[in-house]
Amino acid sequence: MDQRSKTFSLPVGIGAATYHISKENVVIDMGNLNLKKKPEELRFPMVENSEYRTAQNQEIKLGTEQGLDVSVYSNPEFNWLQMEQIRMGLKDKVNVSLYANPAYSYDTMRQIRLALYSAIDLIPYLKRGFTDDALEEIRLALLDKLPIETWLRDDMCAPQIREIRIGLCEQMDVSAYSDPRFNWMQMQEIRLGLEKKLNVSLYANRLLSHTQMKEIRLGLEAGLDVSSYCGLIHSATDMKEKRLALISGKTTKTSLLGSNDSLLNSLRKNEFVISIEDNGNKAYAYIPWVPGNMVTKEDIYNDLQRREIVFGIRHEAISDLIDKRRMNEKVLIAEGVPARKGKDGWFEFFVRLDMPRIPAPLPDGGVDYVNIEAFEMVEEGEKIALYHPAERGSNGKNIYGETIHADNGMEKKPLRGEGFRIAPDGVTYLSRMNGKFEYLNGRIIITNMLVVKEDVTSVTGRLEVDGSVYVIGSIYSGGCIKATGDIIIEHNVETGRLIAGGNVMIKKGSCSRHDCFIEAGGEVSGSFFEAANINARGNVKANYIMNSNINTLGRVIVSGSKGMLLGGRICAVRGVDTYNLGNASHIKTLLEVGRTEMYEKEQAAYAEKREQLLNELSGLEAGWNKILQFVAAKKEVAEDMVRKVHAAIVAKGHELAELDAEVSKLANITDQNMNAPVCVKGKAHGGSVIVINDITYMLSSEVSRVIFKLRNKRIAIVTL
Repeated sequence: MDQRSKTFSLPVGIGAATYHISKENVVIDMGNLNLKKKPEELRFPMVENSEYRTAQNQEIKLGTEQGLDVSVYSNPEFNWLQMEQIRMGLKDKVNVSLYANPAYSYDTMRQIRLALYSAIDLIPYLKRGFTDDALEEIRLALLDKLPIETWLRDDMCAPQIREIRIGLCEQMDVSAYSDPRFNWMQMQEIRLGLEKKLNVSLYANRLLSHTQMKEIRLGLEAGLDVSSYCGLIHSATDMKEKRLALISGKTTKTSLLGSNDSLLNSLRKNEFVISIEDNGNKAYAYIPWVPGNMVTKEDIYNDLQRREIVFGIRHEAISDLIDKRRMNEKVLIAEGVPARKGKDGWFEFFVRLDMPRIPAPLPDGGVDYVNIEAFEMVEEGEKIALYHPAERGSNGKNIYGETIHADNGMEKKPLRGEGFRIAPDGVTYLSRMNGKFEYLNGRIIITNMLVVKEDVTSVTGRLEVDGSVYVIGSIYSGGCIKATGDIIIEHNVETGRLIAGGNVMIKKGSCSRHDCFIEAGGEVSGSFFEAANINARGNVKANYIMNSNINTLGRVIVSGSKGMLLGGRICAVRGVDTYNLGNASHIKTLLEVGRTEMYEKEQAAYAEKREQLLNELSGLEAGWNKILQFVAAKKEVAEDMVRKVHAAIVAKGHELAELDAEVSKLANITDQNMNAPVCVKGKAHGGSVIVINDITYMLSSEVSRVIFKLRNKRIAIVTL
């Protein structure tokens, strides 16, 4: 995405204001602008100048290059930021008519566009008057399936909605502060109290300011009896003084010397300064060099007493200051003890989490598939993790002897995943099986793994495993493995069939006579593939591929300066990335990318599944209509049945939306805007045939460092 920034000035007569417009923000420097309208009523027109029109034209040009219908937004009433949002929506194939309105700000457009990606309808909220940041909070709440509608009121602003959303995320009873008459800062204080499980009813009063609420909340957190100062008659400042007095266990003393300070200062024949820093945690003494200036220890101690500094006094530093006459030097003479936050809870793992997901590179740029450690094995009952609970904070004390309360550490949520159990102590995590350990996206995944310590052949028989398979040897003469998880082969594969629900990794590679068949629900990788037949939903990776028949929904990636893709037929929906393509002998190498046969099968499968979902939804809706008829006829309907039918309709609706999103995602990757459908970093030899979305191009002569891409229904060659 291109990065642009524009600055425009308002015309003379409007005021001294300047627009600073970047890709994500519009900032207005008000200067001396005189605002006579309410902020929500004020609208600043975009001032057209050459830079502004250039930005608009750039958006139209980008849309044209991407093959989009730019007539939707080639309207001078749209500023370039609005144009950008419409262009991005067209590119991602969402219904831009829902927000292509010059009256909507670009941020409002952006929120509607992002919502459409997740099948969320923000238009009803837009009609209710919510815009920009408020729509973002609503979108995030709906994305997390939070019941925001229950608490949403039309007169709420974005920060108020945010406080309710956070409360719902934390599963709090937000009814304590959902009244829109609370401003967002009051809501925040009540929410913070609910987080600490405090009795918020003592201060959930809209007549209290948020600063008053804060003082009461801090008192409750410190375990104080706040009844002495939680009334409306006390200001926030009074409340703070009373709270600090309760914490220290003493009332504020009135300085006996206060009224006599000027007299004492006039009679004093010595000069020094005691300065308080670091919020009352440190005191420094400074004695200036003045002829005849004599400062004694008693002077220092008297001034400390006058200032009520009673804790952390450094007697040795005071003696050293006076005895060695350290003039014109700032000396620390009192220091408190800082509060220390408790350590947060943490997990100690007894298995490796840093398993290399990506093989190490070789000197020629290839990939070392042979020496990669693909997984970690655990045994049944093995301790895999231990949770260390959060620790209590250590209170501090300032130089006035007042306690500084420390925050306790935060607890972590229990680990989630499968294949493990938590011991009765509640903190020890144990494996439930012998299997493969993975830690993915904060989740523990332990799956069954069969370890075969010999070669697999037709004599071994067909291996079917509910889990993963690790073969320490090779696959020869008709060996067959079917696994719901991954299949990892330590050495080679010749004649055989591998079917995996997950990834297939052949560390050394596969060499056959077109009688090696590999199917994977994930990636297929290995050092090389010769005369292999591969079907995969993920990427296919190797250091060279020869005379193979490959079908994948992902990308075929051949690494290294010696990497070669030669002969055979490669069908890759997401494209091909190789160093060398074909050879000098003009051996035919066929590359089909984009809308391949596998793509069409996937689309057909999606269509069939969608039809099935629609039929199921139709049946559920028919049942729901019958329930409504019974209710209208005042017949009894089991409440449990109503709930189940409604929940089923909602679930099927979500399933249908997710399926449509997958279909859209699959369609998007085959559009004309694919960045690099076929990328050749070395040499592409004559005899190679490139097919992109059914458009064919035969390379007649050698070219180097090029990208083959689709442009205006023709295949173009672009130099890297």
